[in-house]
Amino acid sequence: MSTDDKNRAIAAAILPLVGGAENISSVAHCMTRLRLGLRDRSLVQDEALKALPSVMGVVEDETYQIVLGPGTVARVTPEFEALVAEAPAPAHSAEDLAAAGAAIKAAQKARNQTPFKLLLRRIANIFVPLIPALIGCGIIAGLNGLLINLGWLPGITPALAAIASGFMALIAVFVGFNTAKEFGGTPILGGAVASIIVFAGVAKIEVFGQTLSPGQGGVLGALGAAVLAVYVEKWCRRWVPESLDVLVTPTLTVLISGLVTIFGLMFVAGEISQAIGDFATWLLANAGAGAGFLLGGLFLPLVMLGLHQALIPIHTTLIEQQGYTVLLPILAMAGAGQVGAAMAVYLRLPRNGSIRRTIKSALPAGFLGVGEPLIYGVSLPLGRPFVTACVGGAFGGGFVGLFNMLGDKVGSTAIGPSGWALFPLLDGNKGLGETIAIYAGGLLVGYAVGFLATYFFGFSKELIEEFDVETETATGAGAATGLEAGPEPEAPRKPGTEPGTEPGTTRDPAHAPAAAEV
Repeated sequence: MSTDDKNRAIAAAILPLVGGAENISSVAHCMTRLRLGLRDRSLVQDEALKALPSVMGVVEDETYQIVLGPGTVARVTPEFEALVAEAPAPAHSAEDLAAAGAAIKAAQKARNQTPFKLLLRRIANIFVPLIPALIGCGIIAGLNGLLINLGWLPGITPALAAIASGFMALIAVFVGFNTAKEFGGTPILGGAVASIIVFAGVAKIEVFGQTLSPGQGGVLGALGAAVLAVYVEKWCRRWVPESLDVLVTPTLTVLISGLVTIFGLMFVAGEISQAIGDFATWLLANAGAGAGFLLGGLFLPLVMLGLHQALIPIHTTLIEQQGYTVLLPILAMAGAGQVGAAMAVYLRLPRNGSIRRTIKSALPAGFLGVGEPLIYGVSLPLGRPFVTACVGGAFGGGFVGLFNMLGDKVGSTAIGPSGWALFPLLDGNKGLGETIAIYAGGLLVGYAVGFLATYFFGFSKELIEEFDVETETATGAGAATGLEAGPEPEAPRKPGTEPGTEPGTTRDPAHAPAAAEV
C-alpha cells in the first residue's frame, strides 16, 4: 500500500466513526491532532474510534480531537477533507443540522467552559500559529551561532543572522494581528496598532520622564494594544453611521488605540516584561534546583488541565529579552520522565502484548517530545505510572535547574519542540557543547528516575495481577482497512475507571488539554 493510499485509508476508517461527512462542520489539524467540528456529538463511536490502529487517543474540547501523531496528521487531514467534500449532500435540512449543532455546542460550552480556561485557549490561539516561524528562525539562529563559533562561511553568517532575527524583530505585529482576529476585530487593524511598538520613531517620544525604545513592551504590549483596538473598533461600529464607517472606524481605532499604546501600554507592558525576565533570572539563580524540580514535576498535570498555555507569553517574552527561554528545557524534562516510565511499564507487563505494542510504537515520538501517545495509551490509564513519570520529570528539571543556579543557563530559542527535537534550538550563556551536555544530562536523569520510580513503585500487586495478562491482537474497524500495525486498543481497566473518566480523555472535557501539545 502506497503512502497516499494508507493515509486515505486512515481517513476513510475515521469518517464513519465520527458520524459521516454530514456530521462534520469543520476540519483542521495541529502538530499531532485532527480537530473536527461536529454537528451531533452523539453520532461519534468513541470506543471504535480509539480501537483504530492509527488512532493514539481522543480528546474532547471545543472541537473533537483525534490524536494521530506528528507527520501523520498533516498527511491524513487533506485526505479526510477530500472525503468530506466528495460526500453527497445530506437529504435533511442544512439549517436544521446547523441549529442542532449550535445548540449542542452551546450546551457543552455552558457545562465545561470557565472564563479562565477560555482566556487560556485564546492565548494559545494567538501564539500557537507563530510556533513554526519561531522554530524555523530558532534553528537558523543556532546554525548561525555554530558557524560563527567555528569561523566558517563568514560571508554567509550576516545573512543568516538577518533571516533568523527578522521575525523576532516584528513578532509584535503578528501577535497584534492574531489577537484582533481571536477577539473578533479586524486583524489588520490589530497588526497596525501593534506595529507602533516596534517602530523606530518611538525613540523620539518621552513618557513618564523616560524615552521609549523600539520594542518596549514586546508581545505583552502588542497583545494589550490589539485587544484595546478591538474594543474601540466595536464601539465605533455601534455608533458611527454606516456611510462614514469605512473612513471613521479605522481612523479612530488606530488613533485612539495608538495614543493609549504610546502613552500608557508600552511603558506598563515594558515594566511587566522586565519584571518577568528579572524574576525568571532570579528564581533560577537562587532556587534553580528547587524551581526546576517543581516545574518539571508539575508540567504533565498542567498539560492535562490545559493550564500550561499560560506559559506561552512568558516563553515568548523571555525569547524577546534574552534570546532564549530558560523555562522550556526544564519543562521538557516532564517528557523524559514519561519515556522512562513507559520503558519500565514495558518490562513490568511482559505478557500484555497490547500495551507493549503501544509502547514500542509510541516511544520514538516520546523521545522527540511528543508525549500524548504514552500519556493516553499507557501511563494515565494505569494511574500510578503517570505519577512516577512526574517524579522523573521533577528530577530531570531539578538537574537542569541546578546548573542554572550554578551559572550555566540552558535555554531554547523557540517554543514547541521538546525531547531530542529541542537539541537544535538550545542556547545559553556558556559554550554550545556545555549547554547540550547539561540538557542531555537532564534527559538521562529524567529517563533513569522515571524508569526506576515506575519499576519499583509504579505497580501494586493488584495492578500487576490485572494487567500482566495475555491480550489478543487488535481487531475491528481499523483492522479491516489493511493498515499496518500501530497502537492497540486500550488495555483492560480497573473497576471504576471506565474509558473516558480519567482526566484528558473524551468524556472528561473539562480536564482535557486545550490547544497545545505535550
